[in-house]
Amino acid sequence: MNVLIAPNAFKGSLSALEACRAIATGVKSVLPQAQTTLMPISDGGDGLIEALLFARGGKLISALTR
Repeated sequence: MNVLIAPNAFKGSLSALEACRAIATGVKSVLPQAQTTLMPISDGGDGLIEALLFARGGKLISALTR
């Protein structure tokens, strides 16, 4: 069984990626053979960058600007 897990953030408690991982843990506890695909989503607000980085395999780089 394939399970797509695609939540938005739970504002103030979990990011979309943290929610994905928590839901995947729950799915695996009742369906150990399930193949889960995590796809955190965002409505363009908080969590957008995290969702994009996860989806594209990117990393956040900080830089000083002038």
